[in-house]
Amino acid sequence: MATTAVERAWCVVVPHHASGARIARHRLAAELAGSVSPAMLADLVAVLAELVGNAVRHADPLPGGVVRVAWRLRHAPEGPQLRLRVTDGGASGGPRIRPPDPNAADGRGLHIVSGLATSWGVERDGLGQSVWADFEPVADQKALVTSG
Repeated sequence: MATTAVERAWCVVVPHHASGARIARHRLAAELAGSVSPAMLADLVAVLAELVGNAVRHADPLPGGVVRVAWRLRHAPEGPQLRLRVTDGGASGGPRIRPPDPNAADGRGLHIVSGLATSWGVERDGLGQSVWADFEPVADQKALVTSG
């Protein structure tokens, strides 16, 4: 018997302002609660906050002074798979992991993204840049979601 994956996608536009990260976090948490484990949801919220925060601090806005936030949930037999994507107007230098400096007030965001996401990357087009992060199920993820 073949099983198919079910996919859903969301896209929200938030202000290119610190409040944009809060709006995006709350929307993601509300939409995905019950669809993924609480542990996965916590990781998703943390990574989304970092990506939107970086877009606001380091990149230009999209036209209209906004940042586009999207996520795609795929329910596969092995468990939920997610991709987060944050699109902004781009910056002169793209996102990069910096060497950690214990005395610096910032510079840890992409370390967090790298540690929580399965993979992440940057794509550029004529509109700006998108930073994406993928989350693959862990061995017990399916049991955590179905037993909840």
